[in-house]
Amino acid sequence: MTIPIDTGTTVTLHFALALEDGAVVDSNFEGKPATFSIGDGSLLPGFEETLLGLRATDEREFVVPPEKAFGQHNEQNVQPVAMDNFDALEIEVGAMFSFQNGDGELPGVITDIVDGEVMVDFNHPLAGKNIVFQVKIIGVTPENLH
Repeated sequence: MTIPIDTGTTVTLHFALALEDGAVVDSNFEGKPATFSIGDGSLLPGFEETLLGLRATDEREFVVPPEKAFGQHNEQNVQPVAMDNFDALEIEVGAMFSFQNGDGELPGVITDIVDGEVMVDFNHPLAGKNIVFQVKIIGVTPENLH
């Protein structure tokens, strides 16, 4: 008997994330399936909720809107950074850099270079985009059976 995906289950699946134009962002269909527990933070909640109720062998495709995926694009996350922060690095529009941010690193994409200031977009690269989420469920097990 197959059980449905719910909080407290462990799910093994193949998945793909793509943009609406078909560009694949991430996929494990060609490799090993991923295994995670519902609610462990491996998947964003907006992706997890699409899986609830699915069972082993189910294949589905969902369109996840920005507010349930990587957020809306926020203009306040586009910040000027002084050119001298880049030392002698080759900088160009579209290049991605990691910036130190307190405890960790924050990736940013250069969107413009004007008068010694570099405009850097710290939004997630997929912010503001609908994400096509394709899944093939391989297995679902209750939490207490591992």
